[in-house]
Amino acid sequence: MEYIYKVSDLTVKVKRYLEGNYEFKNMIVEGELSGVTYYKSGHLYFQLKDENSQVKCAAFSYQRRGIPNDLQEGEKVRIFADVGFYENRGEFQLLVKGIEKQNSLGTLYAELEALKKRMAEEGYFSLEHKRALQKYPKAIGVVTAITGAAIHDIVKTVRKRDPRISIYICSAKVQGIGAEQEIVAGIETLNQIPEIDFIIAGRGGGSIEDLWAFNKEEVAMAFYHSQKPIISAVGHEVDILLSDFTADVRAATPTQAVELSVPELSYYEKEIQSRYDRLQFMGKQYLLKRKQDLQKRRQEYVLQHFPKKIENYKRELLHREERLQKSMEAFLERKRQKYHLSLETVIHLNPMKVLQKGYAVLRKGGQRLRSLEEVSLHEEIEIQMMDGKITAEVKEKKYENTVE
Repeated sequence: MEYIYKVSDLTVKVKRYLEGNYEFKNMIVEGELSGVTYYKSGHLYFQLKDENSQVKCAAFSYQRRGIPNDLQEGEKVRIFADVGFYENRGEFQLLVKGIEKQNSLGTLYAELEALKKRMAEEGYFSLEHKRALQKYPKAIGVVTAITGAAIHDIVKTVRKRDPRISIYICSAKVQGIGAEQEIVAGIETLNQIPEIDFIIAGRGGGSIEDLWAFNKEEVAMAFYHSQKPIISAVGHEVDILLSDFTADVRAATPTQAVELSVPELSYYEKEIQSRYDRLQFMGKQYLLKRKQDLQKRRQEYVLQHFPKKIENYKRELLHREERLQKSMEAFLERKRQKYHLSLETVIHLNPMKVLQKGYAVLRKGGQRLRSLEEVSLHEEIEIQMMDGKITAEVKEKKYENTVE
C-alpha cells in the first residue's frame, strides 16, 4: 500500500533533509543581487540570481556582523550560507552568514589564507616559540594610536590594577596607508628600551578593512621577531589576524591584554598572606610530628625497663620540647615581622602615598620631568596631584641649587 503524505508531513521531511544534509551547509554561492531590502528589525532579504535562476536569501539580525550595510541592486557578490526551508510556504531559501563584494575582500582573503598556510608550514605559529610574560612587570610598552580608545583603556586599566607600573607609549597609525610601517617601527623602538618587560600592540574594534594592517606579513613578522614578549590586542571576534598567530599571547581587546598581564595590587597582599599561612601550618605540623616522635621514644624507654634512666630521659625530653617550642615561636615571630615589613613596603611603594603628602609629579608629553632642562618656556606640562591632574603653561624657569 502506498504511503500518503499530509502536506505538513512532507514539508517537515523536506526541511529535515535539506537542513540536515552536510552538503547544504557552509555553501559559497555567487550571483547578482536583486530586491535588496533592509528592515528596521535588522533583517536583510534579497534574491540572488544569474542568467537562468534565482533563489531567495535571508540574513537575520544576529548574523549581520559580517555583512555590508550598503548592498546595491545588481551588485555581484559571493555569499556564505546554509540551505533553509520555510515549512509554511514550502519554500527553500539561503540563510546568509556572510557576503563578499566581488573584486574586493575576496581576493584579500584568498591571499591571506595562502600567506597563513605558508607561515604555518615555516613554523612561525609554533607554540615552542611562545614566551611567558613577566609575572610581576615593572614597565610595559604600548604600540597603538595615541588618539584612539585603546590607549585610554590600557592606561586606565593599568593604573587601576597597579599604579606603580611605568607605561612607554609609541604612537602609530593602526589603519590606512603606512599603518603597517608605523606598527613595525613602534615595536622595534620599544624593543630598544631595557626597562620594558613586554609589549602590547593593537587597537580597538572596527571593520575588517580597518583591522587589515594586522594581517600584513611585515607586521606579523615584527610580532614574531620581537625581542620582548608581545601581546596582540586587536578588538575583534573573528580569529583571522596574522598578528594573533605570531604573538606570544593573544587578547580579545586592549583591556583584556592588561587584565591578562598585570596582576592587581591586592594579589601581592594575598600572595604574602598565603605564604605566611602555609609557613604557619608547616610549623605546626613539624611541632606535632616532633611531639609524636618524643612520645614514641618515651614509650620505648619504658618498655626497655630501665627504671633508673626513665626519670633522666623524661627530664631530657621535656627540656628538648621546651627548647623546640621556643625555637619555633621565635621562628614564627621572625616570619611575622618579615611579612609585616613586606606588606608595609608594598604599601609605601604606592605612589599615591607620596602625592597625599602634598607632592606632585610633573610630566611633559607623558614623560616624567626631572630637570628644568627638559622643559621650555610656554610649553604645556601636566601636574599629577593626589586627586587629579592640572594642565599648566611654563611662564618662568628659575634654577636653584638644592643639592648639598
